[in-house]
Amino acid sequence: MSVSDVNPVPAVALLARPGAARERLREALAHADVQIVLEDDPTTLEPQALADAHPQFVVIALEAAIEDALERLEPALSAPGLTLVFDEAELAARRDGWEAQRWGRHLSAKLHGHQQVLPPGAEDEPSLQLEPGRPSPPPVPPKDEVLHAHMEQAQDWAGDVPADSLYTTPAPPATFAEPMSLEQHLAALQAQTPEPAADAVEAPADDAPVPPPVSFDHTAWSLVDEAADTPAAAAPTRDEPVAAPSFDTGRLSLVDLDAGLPAGARAGALLVLAGIGGPDALRRLLGALPTGLAVPVLVHMRLDGGRYGNLVKQMARVSPLPVQLAEAGRRATAGEVHILSDDIGVRAAADGLHFQTDPLGISIAALPAEHSALVLLSGADLAHVGPALDLAEAGAWVAGQVGEGCYDPAAATAVVAAGMVAGEPQELAQAIAARWAVDEDNGETP
Repeated sequence: MSVSDVNPVPAVALLARPGAARERLREALAHADVQIVLEDDPTTLEPQALADAHPQFVVIALEAAIEDALERLEPALSAPGLTLVFDEAELAARRDGWEAQRWGRHLSAKLHGHQQVLPPGAEDEPSLQLEPGRPSPPPVPPKDEVLHAHMEQAQDWAGDVPADSLYTTPAPPATFAEPMSLEQHLAALQAQTPEPAADAVEAPADDAPVPPPVSFDHTAWSLVDEAADTPAAAAPTRDEPVAAPSFDTGRLSLVDLDAGLPAGARAGALLVLAGIGGPDALRRLLGALPTGLAVPVLVHMRLDGGRYGNLVKQMARVSPLPVQLAEAGRRATAGEVHILSDDIGVRAAADGLHFQTDPLGISIAALPAEHSALVLLSGADLAHVGPALDLAEAGAWVAGQVGEGCYDPAAATAVVAAGMVAGEPQELAQAIAARWAVDEDNGETP
């Protein structure tokens, strides 16, 4: 019998190396009303010990020192029904005060499966989270109640309405006649025309000449006035063979359809922006993508310390697409995930997007809008909202994350409030697959 069958509260295992990050996570779990069934260092923990604890959730403090340990614990972490919650160890160690309390409420909501993330005493405040659907119309009173007052008023005023004085005399004037309709007038005329008697009709004499029937020469009709001296074109006779049309195929050539396209017109990409709480949302998004996409996937999630190589290893475990670190001078490959560091940007060329060194990092405006998509996950920078909406106005597909797993929804909520697509990471992945998935049979998008 598992722990979840005995205790009504969620069973949680905490995997973190000793230190400030582990202390902060333990405090957050203590206030989350959960049962910590296991707390250990992942570098020394055995997979069987984790499986014997029967946790429902595993909270992991990510850092470079435990990468090899996570690979060793992969069989136990992949158990069915087990939910993994990742947090950056450095971020967890620095959280304090209001930020720590806010993150703890989001963690508690995720572990208990609800969306109540407001502080105590604010439960009755109206929700500012946008929800899809048309708002309910105000109640409309029954039709009879609306007209009842007007009917009573009309009945009270009926006696004061002046009557029609056209027929106030006992009888209408003798010269007055009601107007007659056209049908009645024609019927009256037909009744006044006497029909000839049957015996008054005389048969024509046998020797009387019969007038010829009137005929019209319709061959002489014409829609335009033609000159009298213009000779008519002679119609070809059956004896004269008509030459079949012919085409000179020797001068045919294929038109270069791409010659008139501007540079970078076919370049495009799916850009994913994330931050606090982003690793979990990014795992869910990449894990739900199909095995092939018609565009490359660019991921930028700002990390303290710049350990983007570790992020590549983490995402490669869950992504069906190849994951690699973007390098300056190389081209973005369709159907692959490229992790962008802080100093890597892109430029559009005739053959796609190329990575280049840029101190300012990725620029949303550098993406060709018509062939690109942009997804803002938890923790995306608010500075990206304006360029994202500009790209959407130019024709790009833009979406934002919503739901209980969005710990920092400021930027994602801003684009959703502007009318962009909203959904959980898995739902956004399904929308992306429907738009850019590649059919493996013929290599084309559906």
